[in-house]
Amino acid sequence: MAKRLLVAYGLWALGGPLGLHHLYLGRDTHALLWLLTLGGFGGAWLCDAWHLPRWVADANAVGSPRVGGGTVPGFSPPRLAGQVAVGVYFGLAAALGLPWVPALVAQPLAVGLGVLLVSSVGNQTTWAPSVLLAAFLTSLLFQGRVLAALPVSLAGSIAAQRHRRYKPQRAARLAARIYHLGLACLAFTAPLACRGLSGAAEVLGTLLALPRAATEVLLLPLRASRVLAEFLGF
Repeated sequence: MAKRLLVAYGLWALGGPLGLHHLYLGRDTHALLWLLTLGGFGGAWLCDAWHLPRWVADANAVGSPRVGGGTVPGFSPPRLAGQVAVGVYFGLAAALGLPWVPALVAQPLAVGLGVLLVSSVGNQTTWAPSVLLAAFLTSLLFQGRVLAALPVSLAGSIAAQRHRRYKPQRAARLAARIYHLGLACLAFTAPLACRGLSGAAEVLGTLLALPRAATEVLLLPLRASRVLAEFLGF
């Protein structure tokens, strides 16, 4: 069914930060990226208004041969910046949500997945093994430290740019697309949610212990006077 520009703009206005317009246009990777970053860290989704006419035309041309552009997509500085930023974001999220996983495993894997997500936006993709290999090797150099997320993401992004290519056109049912998006969102948010619940439980336990601690403090003078009275023989 042909996509309508007016509908795309309506979904962009109503749910742009959640990527509803991308889901409507079959741009599932972009929809997932916007969903996990709340529209590109809160503001990048506004720029989508400029690109919507072209994206609608591309969505209506699915199945037809790709015109021009060669076999390798052109270099895109905004995509590179997005790869680095999202890679760092995923790396920090892994450090917060997966503290029980060794940093040398969680950090490069999370950073690599973030870079790959941005690399797969639109009609492009890259070679995943090269991105993950670059991320893991760079992480080893920095011994998995939290601040290493930036150089790890930069290395993975450079590898992604070197192996960029066009992705094959595929059509999938809406139910399957939503199912896969849901699984991806769950994989990202579940560790953070568990970490948040654990922290909330610790805070709640501390708050519940405060009344008892306050009572003990208030009773200290009484207990001290009792001990003193017993010592003096009263």
